[in-house]
Amino acid sequence: MRYKLRSFPQLKVVFLSCLFFLFSCYIYGNTQDSSHYVSKAWAQLGKRNFKEVYSLVEECIRRYVSQADSLAQKLRSFPPQGKESSYQVMNDVATCYFIKGEALMREGKIEEAKKVFKEVIKKYPFASAWDPRGWFWSIKEKAEITLRKLEKGIIEEEEEKKVIITKVSLHDEGEEFPVDYSRYGEFKNLGTSEYTYVIKDPIGLAKAVGEGIYPNTTSVKFDPNFVKVRKKLSKIDHWKILNSRNLSLAFYKWCIASEPQGVKQFYIGEILEKSGLIKQAIKAYYAVLVHFPKTIGWTYWNTPWYVGKTALYRIKFLLKEYPELNLKLEDAYIKVKNGTNNNVRDDIFIVNPGRLVSKSLKDRLIYFKKRRLGKPIKIQGKGKVKLVRYQSGDWQLLVNDSPFIVKGMTYSPTKVGESPDEGTLSNWMYQDTNNDGIIDAPYQAWVDKNRNNIKDEDEEVVGDFYLMKEMGVNCIRIYHQPFKLNKKILRDLYYNYGIYTAVGDFLGKYALGSGASWEEGTDYDNPLHQENMLNSVREMVEEFKDEPYILFWILGNENIYGIACNADKKPISFFRFANRAAKLIKSLDPFQRPVVIASGDVLYLHIFAKECPDIDIFGTNAYRGRYGFLDLWEEVKILADKPVVVTEYGAPSYSSGYTQDEAETYQAGYHKNAWLDIYGNRAGYGQGNSLGGFVFEWVDEWWKAYEPGYHDRKGVFAGPFLDGYMHEEWLGVCSQGDGKHSPFLRQLKKVYFTYQKLWKK
Repeated sequence: MRYKLRSFPQLKVVFLSCLFFLFSCYIYGNTQDSSHYVSKAWAQLGKRNFKEVYSLVEECIRRYVSQADSLAQKLRSFPPQGKESSYQVMNDVATCYFIKGEALMREGKIEEAKKVFKEVIKKYPFASAWDPRGWFWSIKEKAEITLRKLEKGIIEEEEEKKVIITKVSLHDEGEEFPVDYSRYGEFKNLGTSEYTYVIKDPIGLAKAVGEGIYPNTTSVKFDPNFVKVRKKLSKIDHWKILNSRNLSLAFYKWCIASEPQGVKQFYIGEILEKSGLIKQAIKAYYAVLVHFPKTIGWTYWNTPWYVGKTALYRIKFLLKEYPELNLKLEDAYIKVKNGTNNNVRDDIFIVNPGRLVSKSLKDRLIYFKKRRLGKPIKIQGKGKVKLVRYQSGDWQLLVNDSPFIVKGMTYSPTKVGESPDEGTLSNWMYQDTNNDGIIDAPYQAWVDKNRNNIKDEDEEVVGDFYLMKEMGVNCIRIYHQPFKLNKKILRDLYYNYGIYTAVGDFLGKYALGSGASWEEGTDYDNPLHQENMLNSVREMVEEFKDEPYILFWILGNENIYGIACNADKKPISFFRFANRAAKLIKSLDPFQRPVVIASGDVLYLHIFAKECPDIDIFGTNAYRGRYGFLDLWEEVKILADKPVVVTEYGAPSYSSGYTQDEAETYQAGYHKNAWLDIYGNRAGYGQGNSLGGFVFEWVDEWWKAYEPGYHDRKGVFAGPFLDGYMHEEWLGVCSQGDGKHSPFLRQLKKVYFTYQKLWKK
């Protein structure tokens, strides 16, 4: 970077520039150094190298404690999201205290550990530790949980607060449904980037839409229920109450919230929908399309969220969910050019809000009609697995010349108490904890039918493989890293249970296969890393190419989000390398089975489309909420023109403020809608490019939030789920009960039986 200070003599300019550069390096180096200690200390803790742990954390604390204490004194609450880096040194020092406490605890030095945990709680109550999977967690909160465990012998979380359950009761529902916007204004430049709607009769439109719907901002002020709560609304955080069950209070708060109108209208629509006011919800969502279609929000991961597009698909979902309305959204679309590059500055919106019109008999019949596929124009595959494209543009996977839609499962039955973070994770493919010569989970799992956490006489040992077969699973998704795969049981899974395997290579994610350390991370421009990863891919194909159960090959696992690799920073380099790996697979696989990328949603889809001609199927991990996958199918078709497999999707069966029955019902509904969307875009229907998907996941894994021996209820990050948070330890189709009979006990959740109905028709 060049600095130009014209008022100084040239010598002073050079001197000051050098001084500024050195000072910048010092500050930057300080921050990086503190983080460096943390990453190394975590790594040594996982290896149980306690002497090295103490050396690292104590050095970090000694060097940075003064700076950390100074930062801590400025805080009265947690820093806003996105500002955490300003308190990096404080967070790192606090994390070092926490790591030290963990090390002491694991060495059995309980009193010393308790002292350290108490110290970090007192000194740094607003410090957060960074989980490399992509979120921050409260050090104070986890230290308190650990303290209670050490003092009481059990793990306790804070008791949930009393739940207030209300629904919206409107004072003014409006005079029209659907609203005829042409009566109150003019649509200009439909289908272009210059689209706008000009209101000419604001009073008439306000009367038509009703309370809370733009531009009606006055009706709510005369609502008797609003008048009752108006004084306390100023003390309520509209984001905190958004996902509560107090929908009435949430509605009134959001009606006066200081947020962009598009965001505001969307969440008012969501609150109305949750209250069962479907017509009003559709009005609110449609108001976003008409007035604010170009609104951009931000996800927890700091990626753009296109509010108008989401509102459009909410309307489509509700009209399908409530056929008695007899309406369709005609000619509506919002296209965002450059919308996958994570840079909103060059986004171009092409908008037509469409119209809500009555369905005809033809409309009702055409939904169920399969279009003609025509003849195959492209067939890939020399064995029993073939990928076919038809004249219609549709795609289909064939197995033994019959249509095959992937009814997949991510299978990783981690035993309670084990964790990769602590270096205690076992290889389930060889795990035999009762030493009877039989692999545990696949063959010795049993169903706790009455959920009493006891194996009753009528609860026979059946095994996960049998349970998956009975559910309708036809393929599992696994990786050949970091543990050796057991080909014997995969053959058994295929021959005796009829279930295929999609095997993958992480392609440098989590530094696996590249030879890089976790701290260093995989660099997709590093020739040595590239060579190591290609060798890893070669080993995978050479070992499994002749196995009859291989359905297709998978490359990566949402690498573009980073985590011990730099695909997030170098997406072009990553996708170019992934294409090299795909070409290598095709040179080695005599049956030319398809190659799938496992990406992250549609981030950098345009780069994939350009750089990956040899990858046959666009796979993606997508968690878009209970409405299905929205415009995923269309976007891939337009930008990449390839078939799609959803390599991960799912929802937790726990939600704060809801009963277990309610949360499981939500999870089952989420999965049902996701699968119907997958199935509704298969060959001959919808976009015709869906090949199936993989549920995430078979059984709850207890290590993902913190303590691997405890089923943690905390939401680890915000997301489109029942209570607004992702509870990563509750994603399973099956539960492990109270954990005491892990890895054998299975409690089948409602979603298991949902899939049984969907997949075994």
